[in-house]
Amino acid sequence: MTSVPPGIAVAPELPELLPAVNLGRGAVGFLRRHPAVAVGGTLLLFMLLIAVFAPYLGTVDPTALAPARRTRPPSAEHWFGTDMLGRDLYSRVIYGARVSLLVGFSVAAFSSVIGLAIGLVAGFVRWADAVLMRVMDGLMSIPPILLAVALMALTRGSVGNVILAITIAEIPRVSRLVRSVVLSLREQPYVDAAVAAGTRTPMIMLRHILPNTLAPMTVQATYICASAMIIEAILSFIGAGTPPITPSWGNIMAEGRALWQVKPFIVFFPAVFLSITVLSVNLLGDGWRDALDPRMAKGL
Repeated sequence: MTSVPPGIAVAPELPELLPAVNLGRGAVGFLRRHPAVAVGGTLLLFMLLIAVFAPYLGTVDPTALAPARRTRPPSAEHWFGTDMLGRDLYSRVIYGARVSLLVGFSVAAFSSVIGLAIGLVAGFVRWADAVLMRVMDGLMSIPPILLAVALMALTRGSVGNVILAITIAEIPRVSRLVRSVVLSLREQPYVDAAVAAGTRTPMIMLRHILPNTLAPMTVQATYICASAMIIEAILSFIGAGTPPITPSWGNIMAEGRALWQVKPFIVFFPAVFLSITVLSVNLLGDGWRDALDPRMAKGL
């Protein structure tokens, strides 16, 4: 501390106008206010780690056949038992997480991007609204399962074709959501001001409309992710999804349904993993929706 000559007044120290933000405390506070995000995110992260580190979790080749060990109950050697071909059920369930998560995240990403583009154009460009929405209405008139089955019947079974089929079935839901948001946003005063200032339509859509559609679309993407995993399991269960050689939860349950009454563990373990994964995504979506909705804030 420097010495001050006598007779000279010293101004008091001013408080900081922008105090440092404690990011850790902010994140912890956010998770405490929205426990659904914490629980759903933790469960989903756990399933992601299982899928990524599947080879290091005590698994063996999920396609290795051992007819002499078929339909064995859970034991120390085979934690989840074996199926009717003697394959280790624990390894197949662990590796099956990769297929379900890949399908869920891919469908959510692709359908969100394509549906966002269609919804922006349909909601802001009036002449394109009638054409695009009639196409979307036609797709929505067909149940997603039936539409996916029809598309899979035209192609061979593979993970990529399953993603494509489910994406086409989910695009109309995203586009209609984005369109409804854009219809309300285009009447706002700041959009009229941008039009009066001579801003081009693409710039208005990108600068003023697009950022305000990301919040509801992000929430919708979580529900699409959960729905895509369920649809993939249904397609694989009825034999219209991934090839039987590919370990997926739907395939495992389809192969074990004939032995459900005598060997229920073959269906039980993949069903539990699928339920936990879908539950985690739904919890994350519900919590994120509440976090983005200002009406859910405390004190309002």
